Amino acid sequence: MDLQNAEKRKRASGVLMHISSLYGDYSIGSFGEEALEFVDFLAERGFTYWQVLPFCMADECDSPYKSFSAFAGNPYFVDLPTLCKEGLLTEEELAGARQQTPWLCEFPRLRKERLPLLRTAAKRAFENPKTVLKIDEFMSAHRDLRDACEFLALKQANGGRPWSEWTEDKYDGQEFDFWRFVQYEFFTQWSEVRKYAGEKGVKIIGDIPFYVDFDSCDVWANRKMFLLSQDGRPTGVAGVPPDYFAEDGQMWNNPLYDWSEMKKDGFCWWKRRLLAMFELFDGVRIDHFRAFESYWCIPSGAISAKSGHWEKGPGKDFIDMMNSIKGDSFIIAEDLGDITQDVVELVKYSGFPGMKVFQFAFNGDRDSPHLPHNYPANCAAYTGTHDNNTLYGFICEADSDTRKKIFDYCSIQGGSLRQACSGIIKEMLASHADTVIFPVQDILRYGADTRMNRPGIGEGNWAYRVKKEQLAESDAETLFHWNTMYARI
Repeated sequence: MDLQNAEKRKRASGVLMHISSLYGDYSIGSFGEEALEFVDFLAERGFTYWQVLPFCMADECDSPYKSFSAFAGNPYFVDLPTLCKEGLLTEEELAGARQQTPWLCEFPRLRKERLPLLRTAAKRAFENPKTVLKIDEFMSAHRDLRDACEFLALKQANGGRPWSEWTEDKYDGQEFDFWRFVQYEFFTQWSEVRKYAGEKGVKIIGDIPFYVDFDSCDVWANRKMFLLSQDGRPTGVAGVPPDYFAEDGQMWNNPLYDWSEMKKDGFCWWKRRLLAMFELFDGVRIDHFRAFESYWCIPSGAISAKSGHWEKGPGKDFIDMMNSIKGDSFIIAEDLGDITQDVVELVKYSGFPGMKVFQFAFNGDRDSPHLPHNYPANCAAYTGTHDNNTLYGFICEADSDTRKKIFDYCSIQGGSLRQACSGIIKEMLASHADTVIFPVQDILRYGADTRMNRPGIGEGNWAYRVKKEQLAESDAETLFHWNTMYARI
């Protein structure tokens, strides 16, 4: 049964690590043997969940939270050795793609070299009638993926310009077939990883960005579902008011949904999006969940997120739709940030577990909902998210008073920062929260130099990768013992 069922809820724990952060030899993590080995890593330590970040294509700043499609997968995750085994790449081509460093994703090199290499594999794939038939069958069952492939082919035909500036309405068939091949390989390879995880008792938690990019297939193919002007430009853009991460707020520049229009067909586009994610994952975390109650609307052309105002979201009608289609899948509501009582009540109405973050626990008093002794059973508790510092980095950079409170809370006397990290992990595993998730950097007790993202800073994020030897250094016996002791296995 799912996380929301109070009678059959299961205590469990997991690790947050994106596919891109996996070790390997080809510039970025992928759906190859390394992904299967990471499943083994989790199972051997008693973890039930592997949480990932969005699988969609990343933007020019390498963020997976802004993409050309909410449905299409990131081509960089397609495993090259698998293509070589399928006879679609030669050993020489594979050798030419070997990385220069194992420590970071080589994004500049990937942007330059990876798609041309995949085009070579695609050309060979379409020489095989049986493969072509498989691709055709796959695409016929995934309408939104086909739309994404058409969008990307048209984008290429129009010189890479945003769809609002397109003049050409015809695309090259080979380009269309290339993207069909990429998506077929992406989803086929991932299905093998997902199957293996299921056999090992590991469930996968995906991540759904709340908004989509203006220059995306999602807006291009569904314009009436968004708040756009007569000339097709957004009348307002998304963001958040000043908060913990940014004193001026954040302006994301995503177009806003026209919720009244979406409601007319029962939120059909969102239904398809959610069902596609439930096909990929055992459960999902929905980012910026509070916007279902109300969202921050920033006037188009504003220079600061401070110029925004709150508008009402779809509320309970949307929650009812989600609950009607999720089946055995589970949903985690990311309810962080500027939270009102109305948001609290909507999350409660949904039955979905909200989030608690240890790094927010010492911003207030002992009644803070982010302190482990205050966690309700129906929540997903994190040491930090992809937007936070690592736990070690957080403690290291904390002021002396906060650090003293952390050490006192975890009963750490004269210990090191690494001991403090272990103490916090143990404290959270012992808590009442049914679900506890740790970023892999926190399991390894790594510093701020391994941080995944710094909100509000466009460059230098999302590149962290772990090495196989580093994972092996984590204390498997202790983690398994703690997960057993606190009934999380």
